[in-house]
Amino acid sequence: MKTDELREKYLDFFVSKGHRLCPSDVLVPKWDKSVLFTPAGMNPFKDHFLGKVQLEFTRATSCQKCLRTGDIDNVGRTAYHHTFFEMLGNFSFGDYFKREAIQWAWEFLTAKQWLGLDPDRLTVTVYLDDDEAAGFWLNDIGLPTSRIQRMDENENFWPAGAPSNGPDGVCGPCSEIYYHPADGSKEVEVWNLVFTQFNRAGDPPNNLKPLPSKNIDTGMGLERIAAQLQGVPTNYHIDILRPIVEAAAEVCGVPYVPDSEDGRRLRRITDHVRACTFAIHENVYPGAAREEYVVRRLLRRAALDGHQMQQREPFLFRLVPEVARMMKRPYPELGETVERVADVIRREEAAFLGNIDEGLARIERILNAGSAAGRVVDGRAAAELYQTHGVPPEMFEQIAVERGFRFDWDGYRAAMKVHSEASGKLADTVMGSFGPVDQIKSDVKATPFVGYESDSCQAVVRGMVSGGQCVARLETLADASAEQLLVLDRTPFYAESGGQVGDSGEVRGPQGIFVVRDTQKDGEVWIHSGRCTGGSISAGDAVTASVDSVRRNAIRRAHTATHVLHFALQQLVGSHAQQRGSRVTPDLLRFDFSNPSAVTEELLAAVGQESILRVESAVPVAAEILPLSAARQRGAMMLFGEKYPDPVRMISVGEFSRELCGGTHVANSAEIGGFEIISEEGISAGTRRIEALTGERAKLWREDLLRTHRELGQLLECVPGQLVAATQQLAQSVRDLKKQKTPAQAGAGESGKAAARSATYSEARHEVRQVARLLNVPVDQLVDRVRALLAEREKLMVAARESQSVAGPDAADLIRSAQQVDGVWLITRELPGANPNQMRQLIDQVRQQLQPVAIFLAGAAGTDKVILVAGLSRDLVAKGLSAGEWVRETAPVVGGGGGGKPDLAQAGGTQPENIRAALKAAADYLLGCIRT
Repeated sequence: MKTDELREKYLDFFVSKGHRLCPSDVLVPKWDKSVLFTPAGMNPFKDHFLGKVQLEFTRATSCQKCLRTGDIDNVGRTAYHHTFFEMLGNFSFGDYFKREAIQWAWEFLTAKQWLGLDPDRLTVTVYLDDDEAAGFWLNDIGLPTSRIQRMDENENFWPAGAPSNGPDGVCGPCSEIYYHPADGSKEVEVWNLVFTQFNRAGDPPNNLKPLPSKNIDTGMGLERIAAQLQGVPTNYHIDILRPIVEAAAEVCGVPYVPDSEDGRRLRRITDHVRACTFAIHENVYPGAAREEYVVRRLLRRAALDGHQMQQREPFLFRLVPEVARMMKRPYPELGETVERVADVIRREEAAFLGNIDEGLARIERILNAGSAAGRVVDGRAAAELYQTHGVPPEMFEQIAVERGFRFDWDGYRAAMKVHSEASGKLADTVMGSFGPVDQIKSDVKATPFVGYESDSCQAVVRGMVSGGQCVARLETLADASAEQLLVLDRTPFYAESGGQVGDSGEVRGPQGIFVVRDTQKDGEVWIHSGRCTGGSISAGDAVTASVDSVRRNAIRRAHTATHVLHFALQQLVGSHAQQRGSRVTPDLLRFDFSNPSAVTEELLAAVGQESILRVESAVPVAAEILPLSAARQRGAMMLFGEKYPDPVRMISVGEFSRELCGGTHVANSAEIGGFEIISEEGISAGTRRIEALTGERAKLWREDLLRTHRELGQLLECVPGQLVAATQQLAQSVRDLKKQKTPAQAGAGESGKAAARSATYSEARHEVRQVARLLNVPVDQLVDRVRALLAEREKLMVAARESQSVAGPDAADLIRSAQQVDGVWLITRELPGANPNQMRQLIDQVRQQLQPVAIFLAGAAGTDKVILVAGLSRDLVAKGLSAGEWVRETAPVVGGGGGGKPDLAQAGGTQPENIRAALKAAADYLLGCIRT
């Protein structure tokens, strides 16, 4: 049976049993802070199991994309381990329980119209004390007791070991189904039925309390059962994975031999590329932290496998099309992003391959240092090398073993545990803690949001939290300095979501006022945070909830502007410039998007102008609720990696922009008012960030920018159009003065004409942004920065004039004092008050005019410091003379030392009183060298 057919059969079977077919959740569940990636099929249904949402259905089935790295070291080595895999599941929320779960699992596995497995090849396990489940297997299914094995809490309880060791919370026994292959190989666990029937509270005994609503959570690994149905020895040989393995072998130019080390590498490459293709498709790019670091780690491991098969150029990216082809039936959307995903992988590969040689050199240094430490690689050093430079421990171990070292895996793991790299596996608190907010959620279930229609409404107080305690059933919520939480039966306050910040305002009751500072949501329940001020708020109070409409309108303007900006980026930068995150605050938006390099000043200006034109087009902004499929047909922008409900809310800005969005928006694009892009920068590899202003803040920005432009022109004494040149000359003059060169003059040759004409806003913006980039400071700091440069230039010029007044001779003076000895011009001079830069410049100037020449200069810097600088022309260096040896031999006369290159060298000393003696010693030394 083909894997795609198996997937569809499973879902069809449970739909026939009255289950709601639910699509796979995204790989990165942003709503669940306890995990990085979706680790199991039950994850999207946590609140359903806990009774924290209003149930629309009590039976569900799904095929969930999952990603775990807890067993990453086994990937490719064992038959069944993966990082990315698909989990088939069926779930009951207070509906059916053990009997139906067991009967249906058996029916699906053995019935001819479904999988048709031989019943005699199936055995089961149950929890040690679960007589109920054992009875169903014995009496309903007819399994003999010899094929029903009872296991302890570490094997057949979820979470493992929960009765004795916790954690507290929802738990229950489970029953596992094993298949015994016809070839006599080891049995394989193909299905796990979890019966969540208890709430664990405290230590045993009597710590398992029956739940009022019992649930079913089952899981069957798609790849594992497919391997059994297709009669192959490993998951990697099933019909949707073997072609990727073979493609990897072809790309790497090696044969696929399953039992070889290269065979294991090719399987690991297959797994990791598939995982990264799905993750990057959902806009999880390789990076330095959290889920992005997991993607980077997987790519590096796969790239290292290729490196060990002599791959020295990026190759993983070439496998992305094959992954998309193999997975196109259940996930056709992968085909839309093949080019983008491949480009991201290629860039990450290239960066890592460029560092491997450096990593090898670092390994060599550690091994050399460890030769005197018992021939054991320090695990902490290996962990630091991995954390800092990405050098995988497997590569380190392989090289260490080849050199006769033992790798300290225990020390490595201990060090990594300190750094606590999260793996995306289920945490101990997988079902969440049951705190005061959870108590309210269990009662309220959901908060209707009425804020699209109005900024205020009448409501009833349903729950309150103060001091970490639920006070929903107490009489009052009184004045407090600490933050308090309030839950209403309905609300006009928008809860932070989709990048838009939560609303603020007030809730006014008969006895007091609750000032709302922020609004968040937990599941489907809106949480208003703030505090009661003046009087009290009581449970059951009829209140008036009012949003700060001025702030809300500013947020609306910024949110609609993000849609306009997104459209402009797609049109001008490219279709790859998709949103990767946003932050919408009052009249200020931050928009992250995919792009491999910085947006040029010209292109950014074009994006800004296109956005302004769309704003000024004064088109209506409309919201519609429609089926997801209809929104897709109408061309709505859908972000991969986002979870959309069905039906969805679609926001249309005129006819040019359609996006799925739950935020609040203006009614007409003209209400956005102004629109100004204020910055564009990179925040990570392949991701850029634009910040922009709307409304009154955009207007003030324009006024400030024009004022900055005028002030810069006045400071630099230049006309519009010459601001950049004048700034470059100012910066260069400061650099020249620091090097003691003749400084360039500020200004562009038209000083005193700053008021000759006024620049247009577009011209001023372009110039100011160029100057800001030139000086690497924000626009609002430009005037201060230029003032500081002008002050620094003046200070340096004064210092230069003072230095020149005491510095003594110039190059011509030195040449006039030269003595010719045996065909070589020799100059030895004391330069009171000179600095090393001046001495080196004088030597350069003399060598340009006089050859062959040897120059030795000395000067005192204070009462206890001597500077010696010696220089030789190239022809003398060619004859074997060395300025470095010259100063090294002379410096002891002034109590110092030094050295340098053959043509130019410097030394220091502490005895200024011996400068004349040092000059004589220098002349004697050189004469001796010439005459030998």
